[in-house]
Amino acid sequence: MADSLGKLKEDDEAPCSGNDEVPGSIKGILCQSCLSKDKQTEAEKFCLDCNEHQCTECIKVHNVLSIVKTHKFVNADTDVMKQRSFDIKGLERCNQHKKLIKFFCEDENQLCCSTCAIVDHRKCESVVEVQKLAGNLMSSNSLIKEKLLAIKEKAEGIIEQIMSSREKLDQDVNRIPETIKQVRDEVIRMFEDLEVSIVKRAKSFQAESHTKLTKRQTRTDNYLSDARTRLETIDSVYRNGSSAQQFIVEHIMENDVKTLYTNVSEEYQNLETASASFHFDETINLPPLPITEYVPGQLTLQFLRQGDMSADMSLTPVSSIDLKKTGDDRSEPLYTGIDFLPDGRVVAVDNENKKCLVYNEKLEKVGSCQLSYVPQSVVAVTEEEVAITSGSDYRVEFFKVRKSNEIISLRKFEVKTKYDSICLKDNRQFIVGTIDYQRPVRILTLTGVEKDFSMMFSNKTYSLDANACTYIRSSDKVVIAERYEHTVYIYDAKTNTKVEVKDDRIQNPCGVAVGPSDTIFVCSNGTDSIVQISQTGQILSSHKIYMDLPYKACVSRDKSFLVVTNSCIGNLKLKKFKIS
Repeated sequence: MADSLGKLKEDDEAPCSGNDEVPGSIKGILCQSCLSKDKQTEAEKFCLDCNEHQCTECIKVHNVLSIVKTHKFVNADTDVMKQRSFDIKGLERCNQHKKLIKFFCEDENQLCCSTCAIVDHRKCESVVEVQKLAGNLMSSNSLIKEKLLAIKEKAEGIIEQIMSSREKLDQDVNRIPETIKQVRDEVIRMFEDLEVSIVKRAKSFQAESHTKLTKRQTRTDNYLSDARTRLETIDSVYRNGSSAQQFIVEHIMENDVKTLYTNVSEEYQNLETASASFHFDETINLPPLPITEYVPGQLTLQFLRQGDMSADMSLTPVSSIDLKKTGDDRSEPLYTGIDFLPDGRVVAVDNENKKCLVYNEKLEKVGSCQLSYVPQSVVAVTEEEVAITSGSDYRVEFFKVRKSNEIISLRKFEVKTKYDSICLKDNRQFIVGTIDYQRPVRILTLTGVEKDFSMMFSNKTYSLDANACTYIRSSDKVVIAERYEHTVYIYDAKTNTKVEVKDDRIQNPCGVAVGPSDTIFVCSNGTDSIVQISQTGQILSSHKIYMDLPYKACVSRDKSFLVVTNSCIGNLKLKKFKIS
């Protein structure tokens, strides 16, 4: 290749002119290569591949370089109807030498003119004519076009989503005054003040959201415009251009389209929907305070990512019971662990009175048994089997909870670490929160084998009741609520990363559970509420549940019910909510 290129005469193509077309009468036609050197020589042949008239001397160049030896010639006086070159706006010319691109270096993945081939690619082993490669290019299989179509589709989807979000946000905001007005007749002055306050905040959020959505739409409009322009170019090339021109355009657009595709994909993945709503509290207790200090409702202003949009929910009280000291109790009960059995019954452990108890779907106590140790947490393992940890003893014990609500001890095993909270990892393993151990959670098998996670946790130990954990099976994530740091951590076992969630709505988080759409429910003991968090760490909602100091929570297997217990001495409750 190096020797052949060394003998190749420099090919200074002249700009396209009338001489580039082969006329019907060819007598007196001059060699185009010689013309570019201000030399007039009568043409002997016309090269069908080079698309040029050439004299005898210039034709000899074809015998020097192997890559042009196969070119076909016809006599210069032959009436050759050349296909007119489709205008691709100069893309077919080398940026450096302004000559026609005729070669492609496969070694360096570059388009070349004859000068590029001689000067820059002399030592390359595979410099091929574009014409040969272009012949194998199938326009119907254009990867560039497929990506551009995908970009166009995603960009249009983003625009549609943004416009829909705008419309929904406007409708949401406009409905807020109507919602307020339905109740305002009874307490007219208070609700007039309320409307002014809430609508002002909603309008402010609306303005901020419009600004954010406008910026996103502007970016996406630019992407969409760029994609459409490139699609028009590439469609025109495939309708009117030669195969060589098609190959050149594909190659030139490749990197820009990759970047464009990445930008639009990122916009698509980060789609957000703005929403606004106002919901009145279930029970409106109006204290003797100015309306600015007490708002009898909750204004929700939020951006939700596409993956979090299905997580919006409400909690409706179904049943509630007071937990009182009974005849055989030594003190008021304290339920440090609760869980749903698969059939809808609830099992609880009373830490103060060493008991395991069973409640039916109406929260009526239907069974109990005395334990020989202080229980700490409980998890349903199978249809009729539960496992109970102890905060004071190195043991885990299994019990059978029969359909008749009789509770029978099955087996137990000794462990080397004390465990607080417990939940299922899979059918053979538990995730357990540790007490006074160098790692916050461990894995415990159903046969008693203890092992550590491979992921990196915070290097700290926790005392009894200082943290609670749960596990999200679908995404292999461990959730840890640090009570005295007012923080929830979401650890991703697949990527060995974590998300830290701190918010004024999360105070003294004591219990965690996995809810609908694999969102996270947190008992915020310090705000008397249940906080819902997405797996990405976004606060989706916060629900006042009219229960002092919510402590532990569990969710039914079908994700339709939530049961919460509290730690308020003298006002202990067990409360069930419908999730919708």
